[in-house]
Amino acid sequence: MGEDQLSKNEAASARQKKVEDWLPITSSRNAKWWYSAFHNVTAMVGAGVLSLPYAMSNLGWGPGVTVMIMSWVITFYTIWEMVEMHEMVPGKRFDRYHELGQHAFGEKLGLWIVVPQQLIVEVGVNIVYMVTGGKSLKKIHDLLCTDCKEIRTTFWIMIFASVHFVISHLPNFNSISGVSLAAAVMSLSYSTIAWGASVKKGVQPDVDYTFRATTSSGKVFNFMNALGDVAFAYAGHNVVLEIQATIPSTPEKPSKIPMWRGVVVAYIVVAICYFPVAFVCYYIFGNNVDDNILMSLEKPTWLIVMANSFVVIHVIGSYQIFAMPVFDMLETFLVKQMMFDPSFKLRFITRTSYVALTMFIGICIPFFGGLLGFLEDLRLPQQLTM
Repeated sequence: MGEDQLSKNEAASARQKKVEDWLPITSSRNAKWWYSAFHNVTAMVGAGVLSLPYAMSNLGWGPGVTVMIMSWVITFYTIWEMVEMHEMVPGKRFDRYHELGQHAFGEKLGLWIVVPQQLIVEVGVNIVYMVTGGKSLKKIHDLLCTDCKEIRTTFWIMIFASVHFVISHLPNFNSISGVSLAAAVMSLSYSTIAWGASVKKGVQPDVDYTFRATTSSGKVFNFMNALGDVAFAYAGHNVVLEIQATIPSTPEKPSKIPMWRGVVVAYIVVAICYFPVAFVCYYIFGNNVDDNILMSLEKPTWLIVMANSFVVIHVIGSYQIFAMPVFDMLETFLVKQMMFDPSFKLRFITRTSYVALTMFIGICIPFFGGLLGFLEDLRLPQQLTM
């Protein structure tokens, strides 16, 4: 009887190890500190930076500058806290956001508090990136082919999704490091183009810095939505623990050391990207700025085409960064709860279905600015809880 029990325990332990070696978050732990840097830049600097001038137009100069700087400082501090909490229990690593929630609130309650919010946010961000990628592709087409028949945004979102139907099958964070690095470089590039092209265009003759709305209720609504836009731009905390999980750790050199080094570099890049785009572009266009700053820029055509191309490359990487924890949760449920065997077929069906779902919802709700504020309203409770 004892030997049978021992055999069962050994078999269960072997299967557990096999599963952990297969799941995307824990299958590879050989990342370097610079992986942390560009993964965090890719997660942080995304579609949100393009809406910052629009947010400024709803906040005004005083509140806008204050909110931008305070958001940078506060999120920098909170990400430091999360890096420290990754290994705050000796001998244990909180590789996933919900594991930290379970430690704080209990095994069952922690799951119910964290997982629904995390899924809503990460799936929502992926939907936003579907819309952003599709609209940027459409913008490129419209600028390069002014005489061509207009192609609906729906089809551009489908074209953008086709890329993810392929690269979503890369197994883990480290396998998408090249995509993430390219995305991080692109984020710095198109942010620079956005404010640089605005400076070239010059302050508009009819520039106006008053609030966009004329009624009190409209001003309040736009102000709150703008707060959501700014907060969305500083997203990325939802994947911090998962990124740190890919870094090796020993008692002599815990993972928080290289992780923190990468975070510092990432936040310097974030400041270089965010503040010029928010302040310079608002100064140039005032309250006439679009909810996506690149839509306000029409010339020089080649530069705007380049910027939109950079956006497409960047949101390809960002989509993968936010999708990887979702893949991990789905695959964990299927192999641990539903007892499916880890296999390429299972992964192929799961990830293909997920990409198709985000594409379909993105096609149904292609409202860029409204999505940002709405998603941040959903994300704030999770940030405050943790």
